[in-house]
Amino acid sequence: MQRINVNKPYLPDKNKYFKYLDKIWENNHLTNFGPLSLELENRLCEFLGVDNILFLANGTLALQVAYKLAGLKAKDKILTTPFSFVATTDTVMWENIEPIFCDINAKSLCIDEILLDSMLTKSSVESKIESNIDSQITHNIKAILPVHTFGNTCDLEKLEQIAKKHHLKIIYDAAHAFGVKYKNKSVFSYGDISTISFHATKIFHSIEGGAIIFRDKSLKDEAKSIINFGLKNNMPEVLGINAKNSEFHAAMGLCVLDDMHYILEDRKRVWEYYFKHLKDIFEFQILNPNINNNYHYFPILCESEESLLEKIRILNSNNIFPRRYFYPSLDTLSFYNKSNAKSCKISQDIASRILCLPIYVGLEQESQDKIIKCLIS
Repeated sequence: MQRINVNKPYLPDKNKYFKYLDKIWENNHLTNFGPLSLELENRLCEFLGVDNILFLANGTLALQVAYKLAGLKAKDKILTTPFSFVATTDTVMWENIEPIFCDINAKSLCIDEILLDSMLTKSSVESKIESNIDSQITHNIKAILPVHTFGNTCDLEKLEQIAKKHHLKIIYDAAHAFGVKYKNKSVFSYGDISTISFHATKIFHSIEGGAIIFRDKSLKDEAKSIINFGLKNNMPEVLGINAKNSEFHAAMGLCVLDDMHYILEDRKRVWEYYFKHLKDIFEFQILNPNINNNYHYFPILCESEESLLEKIRILNSNNIFPRRYFYPSLDTLSFYNKSNAKSCKISQDIASRILCLPIYVGLEQESQDKIIKCLIS
């Protein structure tokens, strides 16, 4: 019986990849901002509709570098969502920055960015984000770290207003938002910095990889030095790290980028078939009406955790392996300092009953029918 995993990395034509490898052998340039890496950056700028992008080793390091660029330092605090992959908060803690969790919107599954009129700020109906900011125990917050959950964007204008009002930086974890546009403008155009993952499981990948997108070009120049040991003109001038990526990873990225239109179309086929057959049975994340769907994930919400566990049992017995994504809610993890965290009941509830179904290029309708049958049985 064929195993059906939640994801299957896309692999392009081997012969095309080998042609890029020939260029690497010709150039004898393996890493350190080689010609293929620069070509990938330029083509990504064109494809995504952005001006400044830096290709680096992975999305986790992209976040850590972003904190440095935003001026965050040890003991600073950052407002973020507990409903995300663990790397979002791991990177914060790794830099000795304190995460302050804000609950999510039950419909969008993104951070709850309700911004009320200033006259209501101190009322009992105040914004969850603002109530955290105004609290004495969170006086040292320097930035907001929202996540475009499953490619669904936050309310970008409201977050901009909050950040401006409280003099905060916005760093978007946009790991799932490749190719997403908000009001016909790249979602990466918003905030001070956006980071993205190019891991093999993502829509676009370079096997391992990631990128930082900057509103301010001068930040790209600074970041390029930081990810190269802090070197400028071959001399160490700032505190740096090694976060560069190789020409081999760039070659894979260029091959996959060539196939992006096919990748998106085939994922759309899979996503729409699921939705057609499951829309009257399950609850779904509500997508922002101003964006395009990039068909990165297909999450369903079960009635309860018990119901979810039973569905997983049935699926697994048929060699189908969905994923509890994201589980658990990060505010419940013991190794995070939660002394100042408020209880995030919505995130905890959603995390307990959300399930991401298999979705990838080439997933056959016969396999989808099998998955659907297991779910509704």
